[in-house]
Amino acid sequence: MRPDLIATREALRGGLARAGEEMEASIALAQAPACARAFLKTHFDEARATAARPAAVARPLAGLAVSVKDLFDIAGDTTAAGSAVLAGAPPAPVDSPAVARLKAAGGAILGRTNMTEFAFSGVGTNPHHGTPANPADPATPRIPGGSSSGAAVSVATGAAFVGLGSDTGGSIRIPAALCGIVGFKNTARLTPREGALPLSTTLDTVCAMTRSVRDAIVAHEVLADRLVTLSGVNLSGYRLAVARASMLDGLDATVAGAFQRTLKRLSDAGARIEEIELGEIRDLGSLQAAGGFTAPESYAWHRPLFEREAERYDPRVRVRIQRGTGMLAYAYIELFRARAEWCARVEAALRGFDAVLSPTVPIVAPPIAQVAPADGKDPLADAARDEEFFRVNAQLLRNCSVVNMLDGCAISIPCQERGELPCGLMIWQSAMRDDTVLNIALQAEAVLARTTGNP
Repeated sequence: MRPDLIATREALRGGLARAGEEMEASIALAQAPACARAFLKTHFDEARATAARPAAVARPLAGLAVSVKDLFDIAGDTTAAGSAVLAGAPPAPVDSPAVARLKAAGGAILGRTNMTEFAFSGVGTNPHHGTPANPADPATPRIPGGSSSGAAVSVATGAAFVGLGSDTGGSIRIPAALCGIVGFKNTARLTPREGALPLSTTLDTVCAMTRSVRDAIVAHEVLADRLVTLSGVNLSGYRLAVARASMLDGLDATVAGAFQRTLKRLSDAGARIEEIELGEIRDLGSLQAAGGFTAPESYAWHRPLFEREAERYDPRVRVRIQRGTGMLAYAYIELFRARAEWCARVEAALRGFDAVLSPTVPIVAPPIAQVAPADGKDPLADAARDEEFFRVNAQLLRNCSVVNMLDGCAISIPCQERGELPCGLMIWQSAMRDDTVLNIALQAEAVLARTTGNP
């Protein structure tokens, strides 16, 4: 794997690497077969120009390549969110704040990345632009995870050092886990959402994927315009919980084995880990019985488009947005009160713990063919594939979406053995505990790197 951002930045500043050569390496990787369908539009000339500026190299992102999910405004580009219906929309007049902050920090925008249409699934398939294959398995095309699919592939292949994306129910952490990289979902209020096409105005979070935890800290500091406090506390200084309720259900053999090995390795390194029930997680089903936030909030944004062009939507996305028409106003308003009460109960149950450890997702990436979009040739086969798609999507979202409902923060770091398909360890807590989560992740990453042999 290509060195991470911080190592490359140090090499540039120490005269051991050249900015132009690093950018050409990123461009070559973006054009390589492993990155096929990851980018919807490239900005290679602008990226070269940024890398050539000495002032950019002196900044936090050092003139290195970053990718931008097709959800964010880039001045002069159309923001289509992976769709066909917005392909002809007027270009954005200005950069979104997230893109502006990346540029101001010396980030070179390599291009716009593919995604699930309108960010509405954790699988990562796209019938309009094709689905980028997970680079972890060259032999079998597997899903990259979504919705930030192209962002994950751009980082996992080494084309980009930072992949800007969004996380509403796991859209950063799911692809990070499946592709074997790092995905950090910060507390939502810390990063600006303006200039990003919304999925759920209540749950959306602007955040990024990287190849290391220390790079995740740099990316977060840029996007949130704040400094992370690095405590230097050893792993033994933290009290960690493992939530039994729901999050450990139905793990496949690879994920189950990796998670148990990870807990043992962290315990052997001094971590104090306790199993707790955290049964409040099981209450989420009844809490959202009338519908969650995403369907009604997305429908409110999409309604004018639906009236004109509903048939041009990805059918799997269309049916999920349409569910928002069935939620009554009183149920939507009541959901905010119920969520606040649920968050308070979860926070009380986690009092005394610094973070919770869970598998990021319960399965490794299935083959794309297993969940590929329907082709219309065989209605029965199409229906079976749709059913499998929604089953896999629910599995992928299950653990991650808990943190979004909690308004919390979480990071996924790789925890598989060398030679296994990637899976992730999710370290999470309630709102505004971001620095603690990042500090624990730094320590855990170092332990896992020593004991698994992975970089």
